[in-house]
Amino acid sequence: MKKVFIETHGCSFNQADSEIITGLLKQKKFEIVSSAKDSDLIILNTCNVKLASSQRMVYRIKELTKLSKPLVVAGCMPKTERKVIEKINPGASLIGPNSIQKIVDVTQEAIKVKKKVALEDIREAKVCLPRIRKNPMVNIIQIAEGCAWRKCSYCIVRFARGELLSYPVDLIVEEIKKSLKEGVREVWVCSQDTASYGLDTEGMNLPNLLDEICKVKGDFFVRVGMMNPLHAKEIIDELINSYRNKKIFKFLHLPIQSASERTLDRMNRGYEVKDFLEIVDRFRKEFPRITILTDVIVGFPTESKKEFEETVKFIEKIRPGAVNISKFGSRPGTEAAKMKQLDKKTVNERSEIFHRLTKKISLEINREWVGWEGEALIDEKVKNGFVGRNFSYKPIVIKTDEKIFGKKLNVEVIDATSNCLFAKRN
Repeated sequence: MKKVFIETHGCSFNQADSEIITGLLKQKKFEIVSSAKDSDLIILNTCNVKLASSQRMVYRIKELTKLSKPLVVAGCMPKTERKVIEKINPGASLIGPNSIQKIVDVTQEAIKVKKKVALEDIREAKVCLPRIRKNPMVNIIQIAEGCAWRKCSYCIVRFARGELLSYPVDLIVEEIKKSLKEGVREVWVCSQDTASYGLDTEGMNLPNLLDEICKVKGDFFVRVGMMNPLHAKEIIDELINSYRNKKIFKFLHLPIQSASERTLDRMNRGYEVKDFLEIVDRFRKEFPRITILTDVIVGFPTESKKEFEETVKFIEKIRPGAVNISKFGSRPGTEAAKMKQLDKKTVNERSEIFHRLTKKISLEINREWVGWEGEALIDEKVKNGFVGRNFSYKPIVIKTDEKIFGKKLNVEVIDATSNCLFAKRN
């Protein structure tokens, strides 16, 4: 029995890919181990969406190569930065994000120290495949692959993931039913842009899919993944209606990236600030305690001080519960890489300003939850306790030695930080 070590980086989509890779390999009697040093072969599932991510991957490839074991590099990087990988490790096998169904063949060849490359796009749904979940409580279910827009000037992922392919509703529902029987209590609906689901088919969109998922019998919650405002605005009425279902977490991941219209235009995002505002306002009117997560890119090429301050003021105005902050770093092959870059010092300074601001806002919002009482689904084990999620997907830490993983408890929030809430059992 050959031993395989799998290291995963990046988004929930990558996490799901690694769970499938693990399931397919275990089905063929490979042993999955927790240490690269104890393995016969290493699989590195890469993320290079950001410059910092790519630099981290380069470092990991170098470190893993030093172990002198067969290496398979998976994820987005083999399709977008193949030459970088092969310069470090010419013998590494490569498998693309749309080819993971071939992981067994690639691994079997790599074990024999034979380089195998599988970078083609297999246009098949990655659902109802064997998988081993990292968290037995959570089913990270991919509903589509690729992007319907594919025009953002800074994005490298579109080259790796390709055009939109929405997966069949019946297969998605079938996998959810199966996972619930296996003990899953949370379903994460994810893709590169969940709001674009169904744009490549007729008669189906994200709200329709969510309605079908919520018809599935069982006590579970659904977390809807990131939505591009460009496509979310087109389905907002139906989407809000779908969110009324108690099974759906009142959680909205909607990236703004910049609140400067000029910068948004240079990013080629396809929407305006007013579109983002309308979506957030509509959701907050319907669900006052909804958690808003947004993304901001700091230091985009030619971003002026005034344009940066526009985004700062915008975040102060909309007060999201959390913000993913990315320092801009040019990615090869993108239009933004050809634009005049800002100096690193300016980008770092602006990033620091944003971190301080968003931490302050998150703390203020979380303190508003102190005194709240209600149900929380305990979905994660941490040091000295557990983490649960309430209807707004707020992380709630409960310090206890009791075996409460997987249970739904009545709790009272007693304290808060910028990152989470703390509660006691009622």
